[in-house]
Amino acid sequence: MTSLMPESEDALAILSGHYFQLFEDHLARLLDAKSDGVPERLRESMAYSLLAGGKRLRPILCLAAAERCGVGPEKALPMAVAIELIHTASLIHDDLPCMDNDDLRRGKPTNHRAFGEALALIAGDAMLIWAFGYALTHLPRGGISYEKVSKAVAILAEASGPSGMCGGQVLDTDSASRTDEDDFVYSVANAKTGALIRASVVSGALLGDISDTALRCYYDYGTHLGLAFQIVDDILDVTRTKAELGKTPHKDEAQGKMTFASVYGLDGAKSLAALNSEEACKAIEELFPEGDLLIDLAKSLADRKS
Repeated sequence: MTSLMPESEDALAILSGHYFQLFEDHLARLLDAKSDGVPERLRESMAYSLLAGGKRLRPILCLAAAERCGVGPEKALPMAVAIELIHTASLIHDDLPCMDNDDLRRGKPTNHRAFGEALALIAGDAMLIWAFGYALTHLPRGGISYEKVSKAVAILAEASGPSGMCGGQVLDTDSASRTDEDDFVYSVANAKTGALIRASVVSGALLGDISDTALRCYYDYGTHLGLAFQIVDDILDVTRTKAELGKTPHKDEAQGKMTFASVYGLDGAKSLAALNSEEACKAIEELFPEGDLLIDLAKSLADRKS
């Protein structure tokens, strides 16, 4: 089968190629199978955004954490799919005119530009709901206990809800919710971006056998990784072009948002990204004293270019 790995072959793609390809192949088959009973235009809208590419960071983290806790990545795929469904739905909604009002995502017209606002909104809603049903139905079929599945899915639900991703979107887009305090950008990042990245790691780990101590290590790793990822996103927004990013740059500045770049300056933001990448590595060093893919991923994300 032809590789679907990004042509850029950046550090993330090179490090995680096996997980990336496994996930992409599964996702393509999933959308083909889902066509039964689903209106064709809705299926097309979901597929348009789901198959548009991207780093697949969150499902890769889930699969890697699951495997390190004794669960084969093939068995953890339904959890990874659920995470990517939620992430992609959030991108569709984030691009809508009532939110960030963007025309470009991953180098293509945004979903609402291709299919209209109503269908884009419904496609996002459909994927949010589909995510939980898919994980709850298919994970037990792979031999994972209902107790472990329920804990993992509960973590994902919390990260996606009012105290996680949705709450973070409010802080990011609702002017009445903003404050002038420097730590406000941490509140936005931890909720809007960090919660789902952390849940990707923790939910994958929870599918296997894991001690409380190890779970705390994964939790702290995901927290710092999520922060590093968002800080670099803020930096790239003001330093990269539309062609490099695959989306519209300088959006945060144009909308008057507080970002790590605007609050701490580019040099300060770069230092914070490096610090959180380092803290993510430290969080799991005791689990992997001889090094690991997860440590390499944390290092590579701090230096990503898109």
